[in-house]
Amino acid sequence: MHAYYADHFVLPLPEGHRFPMAKYRLLRDRIAQHLPGVSLQVALPASDRELALAHAPDYIDAIADGTLPPLAQREIGFPWSEAMAERARRSVGATVAASRVALHEGVAGNLAGGTHHAYADKGSGFCVFNDVAVAARLMQVEWARGDGGRTARPLQVAVIDLDVHQGNGTAHIFRGDHSVFTLSLHGARNFPFRKEPSDLDVELPDGCTDPDYLQALEQALDTLEQRFAPQLIFYLAGADPHEGDRLGRLAVTHDGLEARDRRVFDWAWQRRIPLVFAMAGGYGRNLDDTVLAQLNTWRVAWQYHQRWQNVRP
Repeated sequence: MHAYYADHFVLPLPEGHRFPMAKYRLLRDRIAQHLPGVSLQVALPASDRELALAHAPDYIDAIADGTLPPLAQREIGFPWSEAMAERARRSVGATVAASRVALHEGVAGNLAGGTHHAYADKGSGFCVFNDVAVAARLMQVEWARGDGGRTARPLQVAVIDLDVHQGNGTAHIFRGDHSVFTLSLHGARNFPFRKEPSDLDVELPDGCTDPDYLQALEQALDTLEQRFAPQLIFYLAGADPHEGDRLGRLAVTHDGLEARDRRVFDWAWQRRIPLVFAMAGGYGRNLDDTVLAQLNTWRVAWQYHQRWQNVRP
């Protein structure tokens, strides 16, 4: 199974910064140790042309040359640096590469990504570019090109966003786009405090535990199936619904998160829909909790990747 990473581009964050940059390298190390069947590959950067499928050219240029206004930098939460700009491009490139592989092999993932707070013309909440939005649009372009124009219907894409924070940037980018269905299952009282309407928003109360969380997910998947027929799924497997997360406000256990992952992968597998996944958020009081939750997601993904290979011609 293919896994793409860019954690060697480390942002020079000030001491005491609350973003847990170390989690990406820790996850890669754990995967290398515990899941030798996962092929870890360095992500290539997304090009300007690819980024422009979902982002304004002026914003892309400002990130590239460091001319983003201070207020816009503060909204992102990272100070600008060349490493920040390069990492943002490669995080998108990782999801693009995983998407191409998933369409042929069934499952592939990004060890980072899920940067769903980024809008077309601005970043927010530690998100610079919206990797899923760029990859979804690019897969639609490549799908149409490969189809040779025989059908007018674009590739149908579903975004299943299970980060604890609402996917506001993704929802805004795809607003009115009937070829993409956005589903967000998130904390009602959590960031962002001004939410954008997704195609399906499911709000959860503070302290939500495993049974209620999993029931809400089941109902959301039922609604998705009733309203949309995806041909490709992007799954944001946020670790931040975990009970030990500093920013999550929910009370989902590791067992609950693993059950969540299994349900999403199984839902896609039963319908033979290729699935691309990204790690999205995770801010554990104990960073090992975040890394363990993410490692469990990769372990589940590996099992479903094996199922896909058993049915390939």
